[in-house]
Amino acid sequence: MSTTDTESRAESPGDADLAGRDGDGAPNASDDPTANLQADLDRFRDLALRSQADFDNFKKRAAREKDEAIKYANSSLLERLISIVDNFELGLSAARGEGASSPIYSGMTMVLKQLTDFLAENGLQPIDAEGQKFDPNLHEAIAHEASPQVPEGVVIRQTRRGYRLKDRLLRPSSVVVSSGRAK
Repeated sequence: MSTTDTESRAESPGDADLAGRDGDGAPNASDDPTANLQADLDRFRDLALRSQADFDNFKKRAAREKDEAIKYANSSLLERLISIVDNFELGLSAARGEGASSPIYSGMTMVLKQLTDFLAENGLQPIDAEGQKFDPNLHEAIAHEASPQVPEGVVIRQTRRGYRLKDRLLRPSSVVVSSGRAK
């Protein structure tokens, strides 16, 4: 081979095409503008889908929080009214000793019924604990007492009524729980 053959071979047009290819003869991704654009497009499409999913989740969470806020908006007012009902019931029990047939006692009973009906219309439900199995999610044990008639772990009496607001506990019942037979 002559030197001119070697020089022409080094600069042949086929060699220029091989410069932009990897060892297998396939184009390099870093040099191919179409492949780079397709990779960018795929990355941005994925980012847009993730952003859309995040936004949808945000909208659902915000709607759920708004509904919950509306559902329990009156809880502080109802909580304050509960203490008034407690005092009203104490007054009625004291008035009952004076005479259950008096017009004042009858009037107070009607007012208490109206008040409890109003609270029930607004989602407040009393928790009746007496005779029920002690549930720490609903009851607050203030004492244990031995009882031959009531089995262990059952509420003997309720000292303060508990209330639920719809499906949420507003105030637990204060109760005395049986510790079974005296030992």
